[in-house]
Amino acid sequence: MPLKGAQRKMLRSLAHPLKPVVLVGARGLTEQLIGTVESALNDHELIKVKFGEFKEEKKHLAEQIATATHGELIGIIGHIAIVYRPHPDPEKRKIHLP
Repeated sequence: MPLKGAQRKMLRSLAHPLKPVVLVGARGLTEQLIGTVESALNDHELIKVKFGEFKEEKKHLAEQIATATHGELIGIIGHIAIVYRPHPDPEKRKIHLP
């Protein structure tokens, strides 16, 4: 289900104080990177992914990361992408969207 504008705005505000938990390095988009993002989304639901390399292709790579993890790309600020995916178990969700 696509997110509405107000929901995206709320998620961006929640992501503001967060530190990036995943770094896209010289190897780029690998299965190991996708696994790391999956794990981080399961733990946090809302994460930041920093692009240390591939800065010109960050929009395309961020969309691929979101698609591969069944998440939603909330936005890109500078060289950091914000990705959201609600926890599969409704009782364990930390973020409740309006």
